[in-house]
Amino acid sequence: MSLKKKLSAAEFVVLAEMNTPKGVDISELVTNARRLKGRVDGVLIPDMDNGVMRMSALGGGALMRREGLETVVHVYGRDKNRMALQGDILAANVLGIQHLLVAPAEPMANGDHRDAAVVDDLDESGILKMIRSLSEGVDLAGFELRGLPEFTVGCAMAPVADDAALAREVENLGQKVAAGAQYIVTPPVFDLEAYGKMLESLKEFDVPVIATVFLLKNVGMARYMSIHEPGSCISEDMIRRIRKAPDREAECIRMAGEAAAELKKMVQGVKITTLGWEHRLPDILSSAGL
Repeated sequence: MSLKKKLSAAEFVVLAEMNTPKGVDISELVTNARRLKGRVDGVLIPDMDNGVMRMSALGGGALMRREGLETVVHVYGRDKNRMALQGDILAANVLGIQHLLVAPAEPMANGDHRDAAVVDDLDESGILKMIRSLSEGVDLAGFELRGLPEFTVGCAMAPVADDAALAREVENLGQKVAAGAQYIVTPPVFDLEAYGKMLESLKEFDVPVIATVFLLKNVGMARYMSIHEPGSCISEDMIRRIRKAPDREAECIRMAGEAAAELKKMVQGVKITTLGWEHRLPDILSSAGL
């Protein structure tokens, strides 16, 4: 069953996030993708994630389609104006990419091209409205298109540190859903109890929720995120569990798998993010029983 049909039928979906290479050697990307065939419902391709210049998400998405995998590509406003965004979105449809995730882009100051100009011609709600307009056959200048592109479009929820931030983000999500978002992808989940409370605030939108399972690679990463990521809720017990494990890497894989398995009882899907450890995605899936 296709990703679109699964989302519509309220069936559980599994997405695997895979970054494109910084260069033109696609061998690792293709090898890792082939290992996922038949095990995931789609591959999510970020577009220059973390402000790092890489091969475009459009190129990566086309490669995934060539390998027989459904593809979701990120759409940001940071790097492109409305003309470039519309052109890329039309091209995506022609290349067989029918799933888009409109997400906030990381600040350029944190990337590897810090002097690059930030565009931000359209915000996330503006991009969602643009995609809806294109799907209705009209571009943002009011001109009719030849042929109607079809997309399933999601939006990303920003991390929240407290109840006030959650209330603001719920309001933002309401605007995105009204603008055309058909599902919501939430930030990484580490505390299932706190996540359950957050889920209650999303029920009013009546759209599928996909949770992010983030692979903690080591104690240092877990400690850093616990301090610097708002609302990560990484407990000392989790950090201690990694530190005391005889095989820390295997323990991190196991923890991600456990989170995915538990989230299957709570949400309609998971997006598994490994940040460079895409070769371990099959192990996480196996640990989760997926």
